[in-house]
Amino acid sequence: MSTDFSIRPVGIPAPVQVVATSNSAANEAVQTDLPVSQTVAASDTSAPVRNDLPNNNENISRQVVFDQAAASFVFQVVNDKTDAVVNQFPDEAMLRRRAYFHAEDLKSKPSRPLNTDLSA
Repeated sequence: MSTDFSIRPVGIPAPVQVVATSNSAANEAVQTDLPVSQTVAASDTSAPVRNDLPNNNENISRQVVFDQAAASFVFQVVNDKTDAVVNQFPDEAMLRRRAYFHAEDLKSKPSRPLNTDLSA
């Protein structure tokens, strides 16, 4: 049997310590019986997180190319001024692995002539 619970007599109100918090999300949270040192406050949801690129990178473009050796599409972010690839997915190491395994797959398949017999 667990010992991490507490039993209170029925009808007697238990004292609850109210802790002042700094944000509205924590103020609207459910009250707990934990000591202040063990409580966790909710994060402030008033300022949403943005994951887009900064506005100072206006000289970039996005492109999709097909890597024939790896037999897969590559998504790239390219600097328009220098034509350098800023970021890409999948990365070069992954493309080399895919190209290697694709070449191994092509070697392991026996080359058979096409069956042109239509009487089957």
